Amino acid sequence: MITLVLASSSPYRRELLSRFKLPFDVFSPDIDESPYIGENAKEISVRLAREKAFKVAPHYSNSLIIGSDQTAECQDQIIEKPNTHELAIKQLQLLSGKVVTFYTSLCLLNTQTKKLQECVVDFEVKYKELNLEIINSYLLKEQPYNCVGSVKSEGLGITLLDYIKGEDPTALIGLPLIKLSNMLRNESVTF
Repeated sequence: MITLVLASSSPYRRELLSRFKLPFDVFSPDIDESPYIGENAKEISVRLAREKAFKVAPHYSNSLIIGSDQTAECQDQIIEKPNTHELAIKQLQLLSGKVVTFYTSLCLLNTQTKKLQECVVDFEVKYKELNLEIINSYLLKEQPYNCVGSVKSEGLGITLLDYIKGEDPTALIGLPLIKLSNMLRNESVTF
């Protein structure tokens, strides 16, 4: 029996993967997520998803390792997790009224066959015009400090957005389940 492993410390990815009703292990890859010089948001996302899977692979034989990463970009500026209330305020002020592209990369590594499947799911999000009162109220209720773009679209963050455009809403949360289900089927996983 092949083991399914989520290479992530994200509670959001763990919740999303549990929707498949399949048993899986979780292993935090503990990698440096700093961007390389000259790397754009999409390239960072692809590299980090792959690095997470390969970092966890030596700990599991006969396994399918899922690596995923999300970055975002607005007007050629990389958008990251704010990590603090103060930085989230600044980030939401910066993103107010703007379109942001989120890149959610997915990597599935079969540790037995060494087969690697990869993809990136793009998602376009337009933030509403946000004033400080709206921003503070949202941040105090949701506390999305570990979320790229300071927004939890699956929660109250949806009220900060004018629209979202993408093929898989779970990609915006952090793990594109439509693409992942196809990759798992390619590995003969049944649901």
